[in-house]
Amino acid sequence: MASTGGGGLPSASQSAASYEFVRAPRTLGAMVASTVGYRSEGAVPQLHRGLPAPYLTLIFSLDGPVVGGESPEHARGADAYREEIVVGGLRQRPAYILQPDREAGVQLAVHPLAARALFGMPARELTQTAGPGAAVLGRAAVEIHERMCELGGWQERFGLLTAYLRGRAEDRGRRAEVRPEVAEAWRWMARRRGAGSLDAMARHVALSRRQLTTLFQREVGAGPKQISRLMRFETAKQQVTSAVAGGAPPDLSAIAAQCGFYDHSHLVRDFRQYTGLSPSGWIGEERRNIQAGGHRNGEE
Repeated sequence: MASTGGGGLPSASQSAASYEFVRAPRTLGAMVASTVGYRSEGAVPQLHRGLPAPYLTLIFSLDGPVVGGESPEHARGADAYREEIVVGGLRQRPAYILQPDREAGVQLAVHPLAARALFGMPARELTQTAGPGAAVLGRAAVEIHERMCELGGWQERFGLLTAYLRGRAEDRGRRAEVRPEVAEAWRWMARRRGAGSLDAMARHVALSRRQLTTLFQREVGAGPKQISRLMRFETAKQQVTSAVAGGAPPDLSAIAAQCGFYDHSHLVRDFRQYTGLSPSGWIGEERRNIQAGGHRNGEE
């Protein structure tokens, strides 16, 4: 999983840490936006903010459970969740993950409209917290997890996991289809990266705003306006991280204009909602992780 740290230069112990992020080919089509294998060793244990995104989260941890919560206190407390297979729904606030000195796993960004095919239920039925994936996926997923732990290479792990998920989708077939108006509205939003208006989207699929919102709530647990905001934030975050990874300070005013925000202040407000920090505060916390490649977890 992506790791985070404080601002400033890394200490000697942090400099000695090793990070690996391996991106798998997109072999599951539109169902999965990205599949990333991650591994770190020698890192300073820290608290990571898992940010909201227009995707569901699926994690197979290969080196101990994922430990986290809905707040820093929850993540550090006795009642924190501890899962080796994690499934998480759409979120509007960050989650908090305790990252140890070493970890490894595979993290997938799953399209919410693929939840019926891959998880056997609509996305609205998935908790917004990082829930127990074994309870959602069943015994077969536990067996796949055990086999992934035994394999030594990323490509073998990716291949095993892809075959398992494709089999689940094929077993459900037409039962996993969603309303065509919802699927087309999602494509309409995605083409505009969340910058289009709700009225225009509703006209495009020949529904009223209220009808479209109701269908989205029933399917994914969030309205199209919320999804548009997540898409817009995801695009802005990608531009910010690209600038930081390239060693340049991000031009937040230009990014706001390019991504459909009203102005710089609008972008800052959304960053505060989705990260709990200002853009500069988040960059300072995430700089080393961004430079290591740990934020390439969405569609390219």
